[in-house]
Amino acid sequence: LYDLDDEQRLDDAIAFGASTPVLVGALWRRGRGEAVLPALDGRGVVANYLHQVTGREPDEETERALTAYLIAVMDHGFNASTFTARVIASTGADAAACLVGALGALTGPLHGGAPSRALDGLDAVATADRIEPWIRGELAAGRRLMGFGHAVYRTADPRAELMKRVALRTGGPRVELAVRFQESAERLLAEAKPGRDLHANVEFWAALVMEQCGLPRSMFTPTFAVARTIGWTAHILEQARDPKIIRPSARYVGPQVRVAA
Repeated sequence: LYDLDDEQRLDDAIAFGASTPVLVGALWRRGRGEAVLPALDGRGVVANYLHQVTGREPDEETERALTAYLIAVMDHGFNASTFTARVIASTGADAAACLVGALGALTGPLHGGAPSRALDGLDAVATADRIEPWIRGELAAGRRLMGFGHAVYRTADPRAELMKRVALRTGGPRVELAVRFQESAERLLAEAKPGRDLHANVEFWAALVMEQCGLPRSMFTPTFAVARTIGWTAHILEQARDPKIIRPSARYVGPQVRVAA
């Protein structure tokens, strides 16, 4: 980034954004020992991504559902992965290095690695009558309910509301169970943690949407990365225009230095 002008940086950003879904889909198939599928005639990037990962040509409703997800999570302020990308960009490193650093941050279960875990609760309860006992048991054991609570939002996550509407369009027993699970979880969290105002976050309903679209759970975080690459590159371009390196200071609070007599 340090040695490139704005036009060259933008060319790199566009190339990375365009190639990421193609690479992810192809690597998924290669990793399973399957041939990479040819592009679908007249279909866009989302349909082709679903085609590579699921092996089926998606219908318009499925394509629209995943498109809504990808747009909803494209960018979200200075989250951990975005901030990582900007720190690396501030050093003048190339855009690929910035994206690799962002990907590393995204793999953490408290960040982008959580969507598949959000479904673990639904798997564990299986039926509506087991929801409340299971959640009470998790809270009593001090375990976190994946898919609930957010580092920023103290009210409902608007992205979660959007993804919930997308999931409800498809419907089915799994979605009905998720609705019941959300209602019970938010009520029991309010009882256990008064004043915290914990609600379903985007990962809870996004996981349902990706599952409905036929994506395997191991591809939830890579699919998140496909969307977030666009946001990361936008932040990288912006940061590259600032000549200052991001260098936070720290204050030492350890034992006092002892000087020998």
